[in-house]
Amino acid sequence: MDTIASLFSFITTPVSWVIVQFHKVYGAIFGADTGWAWGLSIVSLVILIRICLIPLFVKQIKATRAMQTLQPEMKKIQERYKNDKQRQSEEMMKMYKEAGTNPLSSCLPILAQSPFFFALYHVLNSIANGDTIGVINESLLQSAQKAHIFGAPLAAKFTDSASDVAALDASLSSVRIVTAIMIVLMSASQFFTQRQLMTKNVDTSVKTPFMQQQKMLLYVFPVMFAVFGINFPVGVLVYWLTTNVWTMGQQMYVIRNNPTPGSKAQAAYLERLHKHVTNQGKIRGRGQKAIVKAIVAKGRDRNDYERKFINGLSKAGLAAQPDGTVVKGETQTVTLTEDGEATTVTARRQQPKRQSKSQRQSGTAKATDEPTSLIKSDEPQDAKPAGAAKPKAGSGGGRSKAQSGQRKGGPQRPKSPSKK
Repeated sequence: MDTIASLFSFITTPVSWVIVQFHKVYGAIFGADTGWAWGLSIVSLVILIRICLIPLFVKQIKATRAMQTLQPEMKKIQERYKNDKQRQSEEMMKMYKEAGTNPLSSCLPILAQSPFFFALYHVLNSIANGDTIGVINESLLQSAQKAHIFGAPLAAKFTDSASDVAALDASLSSVRIVTAIMIVLMSASQFFTQRQLMTKNVDTSVKTPFMQQQKMLLYVFPVMFAVFGINFPVGVLVYWLTTNVWTMGQQMYVIRNNPTPGSKAQAAYLERLHKHVTNQGKIRGRGQKAIVKAIVAKGRDRNDYERKFINGLSKAGLAAQPDGTVVKGETQTVTLTEDGEATTVTARRQQPKRQSKSQRQSGTAKATDEPTSLIKSDEPQDAKPAGAAKPKAGSGGGRSKAQSGQRKGGPQRPKSPSKK
């Protein structure tokens, strides 16, 4: 561990300085030698680090979404090169490069926290050994050694002997109980965070390397925390438990308000959004508008949840617009064109069927469902006198048939005067 600590020694001074600054604030409230002052200083260090890592977290979300969209293509590559693992890996890496993402992007926040983690471990380990480090001088060192969190010294570990714990003015049983509870909570929070991601925000039906990685992390990380946690000082356990709780809350917020397309979380979100829009008649917030805009832009590529959302708006007399807003109107409905784009169409009165030319000329059109007053005609329809006889077959009234070349029913030739 000394080799690892030396690699991250450049950051131990900034970490110790931040802890000391927070300790001055909390020490004035709770007392300089209390566990509350030192424990809250570590918690505040975690919050500060995680706030600084928010841009990385946003990048992680985008990378995860990109991996989700690539899953169908990944499945095709697996099926195409199922007997050639090397070619399969090459095609996967080529696809990752073209999309600008990779499976390791989901680990960016954890990798970014590693220097701070090892620096804090080195600081607390030096306190346990009675060595000054960074800006922590002798007086601060003695104050930190006196600090207890629920009866366990800040620098005590689960594996410490009774003599080591006694030197820190504590009992072995209290140290092991506190550290065991914190290790269990730390592992449980990590497991719940990863399980929440797997069950609500991804599609587990697709067997891809990305999904296999997520399933592996579901069990690997909690086991790692349980195994290595027994060698962590209490202060480091406070740090890691706090960062796990932060990650869990941050992920719950993202899953609820910006879920992955096609996931169960998206179905629940669109259901809530539909209720809100139908009640309010409009969309509020840039986040909601961005999601609706993305759904409209997908066109034919919408998933089942998104199509259900668009159809639900249509039934409620609402239409989603390309800019993410929703328009309400009495006669406006949403229809899908051949290319899958949503368009707003105004309902029109149904027009009567148009008659053929022969029907208009003969005046013997078939009866239709539309009123006769709506039937269009090229000739004015004058009022006929009552009792007007219908044209007989073979008379001039059937000129439409004569024009079509049919002899039957057309004008007859005059009879020869020599014949009777």
